[in-house]
Amino acid sequence: QVQLVESGGGLVQAGGSLRLSCTASGRSFRSYVMGWFRQAPGKEREFVTSISGSGSITYYVDSVKGRFTISRDNAKNTVYLQMNSLKPEDTAVYYCAADVSRRGSAVSAGYWGQGTQVTVSS
Repeated sequence: QVQLVESGGGLVQAGGSLRLSCTASGRSFRSYVMGWFRQAPGKEREFVTSISGSGSITYYVDSVKGRFTISRDNAKNTVYLQMNSLKPEDTAVYYCAADVSRRGSAVSAGYWGQGTQVTVSS
């Protein structure tokens, strides 16, 4: 079992920055591919980014490339999402996820955090 606790969400103006953190319980953190998903009002949850256990491989959805950066600190069982140049369309509930996997075009996860709200005002 893995429990995930996110923090760092909030309200920011367009062009601003936020950093989300997600701390995981358990001893196997470094073995999990970690990721972030988001769900905007009235939309389905979408994959945003993922990072391999070692931190050497990352993936991003096209809409955040060059603006968002995922990283992890395995000593602290924590994964981060640095979000820069935020846009109103980035407004969503952001979910931390563990055991992220991809099958074809579908990306899913085995464990989810409770979510943290990010609101970007124009």
